[in-house]
Amino acid sequence: MAISSHERPAAPPAPPVPAAPPAPATAGQPLHPGAKRSEPSIGDLVGEIGTDLSQLVRDEIELAKVEIKQESTKAGKAVGMLGGAGYAAHLALLLGSLAVIFALSNVMNPAWAALIVTTVWAVVAAALYATGRKRLRAVNLTPEQTVQTLKEDARWARHLTN
Repeated sequence: MAISSHERPAAPPAPPVPAAPPAPATAGQPLHPGAKRSEPSIGDLVGEIGTDLSQLVRDEIELAKVEIKQESTKAGKAVGMLGGAGYAAHLALLLGSLAVIFALSNVMNPAWAALIVTTVWAVVAAALYATGRKRLRAVNLTPEQTVQTLKEDARWARHLTN
C-alpha cells in the first residue's frame, strides 16, 4: 500500500553548515577578516592535475582493453576458419585415398562417387581457407583509438605548459 504525500512524515531539517575557517595568511600578505582568496592554491591545482591524470590513464587502459578484446575476437574467428579448413583438407585426403583405392580395385560407380565427394570437400576446404586467411589479414592488434587519444592527450598537455 503506497503512502500518500500528506501521510509521509516531514523530512528533518538540514543541519547548519559550519562556516569555512579563514584561509591562512601568506607570507607578507595578511588577510583581512572579510577577504577571500580568488585563486586556488598550488597544492589544490597539483591535486587536481594528479586526479585528472590518473583518471585519464584509467580511461586509456579501459579503451585499450576494449580494442584488444574486439581484435582478439576477430582473430579467434579467423583461426577457427583455418581450423575448419584443416579439417576439411584432412577429409579430402582421406576420401581421396579411398577414391584411389576404389578406382584401382573396381573401376565402377563407387569410385567415381568417392571422387565426387572428395572434390566437394576440397572445394569446401579451399573456401574456408580463403575466407579464414582474408579475415586473419584484416586483424589489427594495434589499439588504434587508444593511440589516437594518447596523441591528442599529449597535444593537450603541451598546450597547457605553453
